[in-house]
Amino acid sequence: MLRARIDEEKVVLVTEDQGPGIADIDQAMREGFSTASEHVREMGFGAGMGLPNIKRNADRLDIASQVGQGTTLTAVIYFGGVPQPSA
Repeated sequence: MLRARIDEEKVVLVTEDQGPGIADIDQAMREGFSTASEHVREMGFGAGMGLPNIKRNADRLDIASQVGQGTTLTAVIYFGGVPQPSA
């Protein structure tokens, strides 16, 4: 499932799946890491750049995952940059 919320200051994208989950999120965030099969790679997918590219282009990225349960990814993109905390 993919949901989007848009307001005056940001876009929030939330995607949820009930797939195999991510066993090691730190490893999954490394450029080039992929669990894709050779067949999938031959088709041009599974380059291991999806999560690193999302992180590079979002102002905030949160990933919650449980092996055997699925993954929830939340990306926030602020219009005009990340707001600074008020003093």
